[in-house]
This record gives sequence, structure tokens and C-alpha cells, in this order.
Amino acid sequence: MRILAAGDHFVRPDLLRAAVREELGTAPEITELTLPWPHEPFGPVGDVHEASGSEDEIIAALDGAEICVTQMAPFTEKVFAACPDLRMVAVSRGGPVNVDLAAATRHGVAVSFAPGRNAPAAAEFAIGLMLTAMRRITTADAELKRGNWRGDFYAYEEGGIELDGATVGLVGYGAIGRIVARVLRAFGAHVLVADPYTDAEAARADGVEPVALDELLRRSSVVSLHARLTPETHHLIDAGKLALLPKGAVLVNSARGGLLDYAPLPELLRSGCLGALALDVYDIEPPPADWPLHHAPNVVTAPHLAGATQQTAHRAAAITAAEAGRFVRGEKLAHPANPEVQEASRP
Repeated sequence: MRILAAGDHFVRPDLLRAAVREELGTAPEITELTLPWPHEPFGPVGDVHEASGSEDEIIAALDGAEICVTQMAPFTEKVFAACPDLRMVAVSRGGPVNVDLAAATRHGVAVSFAPGRNAPAAAEFAIGLMLTAMRRITTADAELKRGNWRGDFYAYEEGGIELDGATVGLVGYGAIGRIVARVLRAFGAHVLVADPYTDAEAARADGVEPVALDELLRRSSVVSLHARLTPETHHLIDAGKLALLPKGAVLVNSARGGLLDYAPLPELLRSGCLGALALDVYDIEPPPADWPLHHAPNVVTAPHLAGATQQTAHRAAAITAAEAGRFVRGEKLAHPANPEVQEASRP
């Protein structure tokens, strides 16, 4: 059996190869391909989004391969049509956005993905953004490096807020949201969660209070977004929802840019209706030079780094290799994106 480890400069081919070797032993022939992300931005390739490399490059590398373990390689109709030996693609991401699932299913290729691979990293980053925005850490750092000792930040009106005793609202209570809630409770915060897919009794057992979204927004001095982006959640937090926030509230988005309507934010920050904003994701990535929030007050920004830890890369490789192992052994995939393919192949 030949397996292609199509890694990049984050989930590297050697990490994928080592994880597959640990899962399957020395029997498979494993070849490697290094794709250019993140040194070159990902983007649309053929008929898929958020991919790295070219269709012709992956077609050449897949020659004779039955399985590909990858993070960013583009799997399009063209690729599937040109690679008749391919039986399975294991994607080391939270969703297989670089795979044309309909084409994979037509060609009988099973696809898996790696949910939860970056949950600890993303949760920690969200807490970091929260604290940075609440206590003006990046602003104070920048001012001091410019030679300005901002003692006036100690004035009552300029003072930050604490997590201890604060009401913090989490929009979305999946793997990441649950870790964030656990950390917030350790800080002494009262945690509200809004998630229509969460069992209310289970949430209460975790020590959080499940509420409707509007109630969460009205009651929370800090709101952090952790929902999945779907057609239903696009602009889930729009101008009307933002107007529900208490004056001076802090808003954090390290989930997906499309969850939030960015247009009202600059004026809300300038007016003080929104006290601070912390972002790791954007409506346009990267934001353009004339992006209005570049010049708005009390904004903390990062270039989509929430999942960028070495542990995430190792975890992604391990989850992906485990799926490849299940497929080779004829076991049911733990995280299938098109389960009908594997079901159809069973006797």
C-alpha cells in the first residue's frame, strides 16, 4: 500500500509520516510532499476553498497512492478523476474544506477530518485575547515602547475590568467553548452559554448557565464567540445583536470571521458603547490597509493564530493517522465526512 503524506510547514510531512508509522507499522510505502502554507497564503484552488498547492502537483504526487493524509492539499473533481487508485483522504483539520466532498463521493473516496485537534490551543488563545483586551496589555506595551509612561491608565475611567466576578457569555459551547468555560470559572467568572445544540442539564452540571442568545448579550460584560460558521450562523452577531450589549462590554472573536458583522464595530468603539474588541479572525483575511478597525480605539488583533501550537500539529497528525489506520483495517471511521462511501463498500 502506498500512502502520500502531503504536509506543509505547520502539519509537516515528517509529523504525518511518523504518526502513520506509529499507527500502521513499517508496512506501508509513505511518500512526502511539502505544500507552501503558511509561507504562502492558502486560498481557492479549482473548486475548493482554503487549499495550498496546485491540482497538478498533488496529482503527480498521488501517482499510485491509495491513501493521502494531509492538511491543505486540494482535492477537486480534477484530482479525483486523475487518481483512480485513491481510496481515502484523511484531512487533519477541523473540517475538510479543501475537499470537494461531492466529487469524492462520486469517485468512491472516503474522507475524514480531525475535529478538536486545536481545541486546547484555541481555548487558551481566546482567554489570552480576552485578558489582553480587558486590561489593555497590547496598548500599554505599544505606548511604553514609544516612550510613553501611561500612568493615566490608572484613572478610574480608564481602568480595566477583572474576570473575577464578571459575567462572561460564550456563544457556542463545543469542544473549545467547554475548555474556555472551565478556565473562566477558575478565574471566578460566572459563565453564560448560548448554544441550541447543547444539553441544558449537562451545561448546568458543568457549572455554566445556559440561556438564549439575546439574554446572554444583555447580561455579559465580556462575550466570546465559539460557534461554527454555517449559513444559519453567518452574521449571527449583527448590528441588532451588538446593540444588546451593556455599555463598555468586551467582544472577542477567535472562531470565524463570518459570525460577526464588522461594519458597526468602529463606531461602537469610538462611542464607547463597545469597550474593547479582540479579534483573531476577520470578514476579509488579511484585512486591507484601509480597514476601518485599524484606526478604531481599543482593538486587539492577531493574524488567525489561535490554533498555532506545536501540540496542535502533533495532535492533528495523530488524529489523521488513526483514521487512516481504521480505514486500512476495515474499521468504521471515527470522523467521516462522507460516511456513505464506507458504508457502500461494506459486504
